[in-house]
Amino acid sequence: MNKEILHSAVNFLARREHSEKELVNKLKAKDYAPDEIDVVIEHLIAKDYLSDQRFADSVFRYRLSRGFGWRYIQNELQQKGVSAALIKALGQEQDTDWYHQAELAYNKRFALKEIKDQKDKAKRIRFLQYRGFSIDEIMAVLQTD
Repeated sequence: MNKEILHSAVNFLARREHSEKELVNKLKAKDYAPDEIDVVIEHLIAKDYLSDQRFADSVFRYRLSRGFGWRYIQNELQQKGVSAALIKALGQEQDTDWYHQAELAYNKRFALKEIKDQKDKAKRIRFLQYRGFSIDEIMAVLQTD
């Protein structure tokens, strides 16, 4: 096993959790040989230094605290190489009230401002859609406003 690749990988993991795909891409960007990278990745997984489950939990908690919805979180995890089965399991084990999360994000951005016209309402809908909330959650928030 190449110690230089191992040290680079551990340095990346010391800063924050990474998905397997992310870490492989970062190591490839440093021009390490793919077969040597695979050996290091297998070692890190065996030692439990690298875990897609832990990474997914970390991303979920962080994005939730920042006011993002399930669709945004799900899309981000897919882009970072987390398996669909792991994402589905994460969604099922979390008991988050997404309607409440949508309301918190909406109130933080728009506070007590009245909706002026259709253009303003569309702007608010786009904001919540970008944040990853479903149309049901968005409409529930706008009904209470």
